[in-house]
Amino acid sequence: MINKIKDLSRYKKQTIMVFVDCILLIGILFASYSIRLDYWYFPKDDTFRLILAAPIIGIPIFVKLGMYQLVIRHIDFKALWSLVQAVSLYALIWGLVGFFSQADFAKERGFDVGIISRSVIIINWLLAIIVIGGSRICARFILNYEFISKSDIVDSGKNRVLIYGAGAAGVQLASALNNSSEFNPVGFIDDNKDLQGSSVRGLSVYSVNDIEDLINKYKVDEVLIAIPSASRSDRFSIIDKLERYPVIVRTLPGLAELAQGKVKIDDLLQVSIKDLLGRKSVEPNEGLLGKNITNKTVVVTGAGGSIGSELCRQIVSLKPKTLILFEINELALYAIDKELTNINTHYSFKIYPILGSVNNKKRLKNLFKRFDVDTVYHSAAYKHVPMVEFNNTEGVENNIFGTFNCALAAIDAGVKTFVLISTDKAVRPTNTMGATKRAAELILQALSVKQNYTTFSMVRFGNVLGSSGSVIPLFKKQIIEGGPITVTDKKIIRYFMTVTEAVELLIQAGAMGTGGDVFVLDMGKPVQIQDLAEKMIQLSGLQVKDELNPNGDIEIKYTGLRAGEKLFEELLIGDNVSKTANPLIMRAKEDKLNWDKLKLLLENLKAANDSNDHEKLRNLLIEIVPGFKPQSEISDILYTNRS
Repeated sequence: MINKIKDLSRYKKQTIMVFVDCILLIGILFASYSIRLDYWYFPKDDTFRLILAAPIIGIPIFVKLGMYQLVIRHIDFKALWSLVQAVSLYALIWGLVGFFSQADFAKERGFDVGIISRSVIIINWLLAIIVIGGSRICARFILNYEFISKSDIVDSGKNRVLIYGAGAAGVQLASALNNSSEFNPVGFIDDNKDLQGSSVRGLSVYSVNDIEDLINKYKVDEVLIAIPSASRSDRFSIIDKLERYPVIVRTLPGLAELAQGKVKIDDLLQVSIKDLLGRKSVEPNEGLLGKNITNKTVVVTGAGGSIGSELCRQIVSLKPKTLILFEINELALYAIDKELTNINTHYSFKIYPILGSVNNKKRLKNLFKRFDVDTVYHSAAYKHVPMVEFNNTEGVENNIFGTFNCALAAIDAGVKTFVLISTDKAVRPTNTMGATKRAAELILQALSVKQNYTTFSMVRFGNVLGSSGSVIPLFKKQIIEGGPITVTDKKIIRYFMTVTEAVELLIQAGAMGTGGDVFVLDMGKPVQIQDLAEKMIQLSGLQVKDELNPNGDIEIKYTGLRAGEKLFEELLIGDNVSKTANPLIMRAKEDKLNWDKLKLLLENLKAANDSNDHEKLRNLLIEIVPGFKPQSEISDILYTNRS
């Protein structure tokens, strides 16, 4: 019966409410007269007509004040106050009508003709508030309460879920899921001991220690974390409690996303990997964010890449005068230009998509001068370690000489700020990619000494979650496909940061540059890749398949370190670091190369690269980059396949 009422159209529900209110208004007046007279009163003539007039007076008022627009199942204190106001207005108008009308009971009890007892008006008002309001509260309870048994839950065919958090968000989520064809909530989990053992919306509230019993009792499939106000460290703590159970863990979005309208309260996300890191965020310095961007002409090289595209998104929100997207990949350039153009409908600045390579010196010079560029974020680089290892000459050409070309063009055009997006692999590199990125840093450090107009700075950080080539999307894909998950080595560890946080920090770091600065981002605690793989499997509701659990779902296979790959990465070459205005950004003091010496080495490196002299190329890289210790033999495909 209850479910049939739930399934009725909005119009039919409103019609039922109007009909019920008509009956209640008449009944309330009968009761009001009876209470006033202290006996069961049966009206006659004028009084009877006056009672029957109650719905005629009350219903239009209720309609006008929106009482039938309220969703009974979600009625709250604000809605009840509106109801009190509507009922009060009705009682007042009905009392005035009755006060100036001929009433039988007034004649019989000795009142003057045309005067109705004030106590009847007051009683009618009080009873109407209690009965009309009470009817809606009772309806809310009945409609929201789930009269289901354990067998009904288990046999419903829906995903049985526990909601972690019995607060406002959890209650709203439970209400939304009651209409869902996919999810069936079976209870709340909450750390608040005052709530444990109570009932919210017909669902019991349990302790986290009861999860295992609930999983067995109700065959729970998923746990939904409904605490959007929780900090990242709090979420990490909750997820840490849940990962041992064979359930899928999902989470509601954060309050910022909800407030911005990017997601709805009933949007359920697979638990984010960033929540597994437990990193504490630091509020950005708004002054630093806008310093080199707001009302400035900004160029982003490699604008279509993982870092470059996020840079562009954040730059748009900081309202530059002009944003120029420089990208060699036509499809990537089209995608980011289309995305930003849609965002830019709220702003008035120009966005220009420019196809081009950082190895095209003339195009770079023309671009920087034509648009009178203020700020350059240099993100164009080859960054995949094995790919650069297999294509040494292209890695050198793009990462070293591409950066060199951009820097010289910036100096020539009078660009004020130039920020290089670097990597932790530049520290004591064991591969060609890392060596090329450190060489790029050395070039900018030397140019900072050689001239003093363009401020060069470098921002060095580790792996970015979800970026191109990251293990995260690879692991997700492998889990969906049923495994195995491939990990290079059991001991391998990496630093991780979200792309949004990384870009936010690098913009601030670039604004603090004074010339030749190497900024290092605090990446938090390193993550063991094997542990990350296991957590992703467990939080997908699956089990790791290994010798101890041969009946598990997903196997982890170890493939061995790839060419040039290190077991662990570092962010600092030395120990000489200083703090900055942001606790997550450090300034590193590192050795530089003399420009004259570096210039000669670069000339020789260019000649070796152009002639495909791989042995000389490697030796020169070792000479340019102190600390470069190749982990493998030369692996360039054209070199290894020479006749």
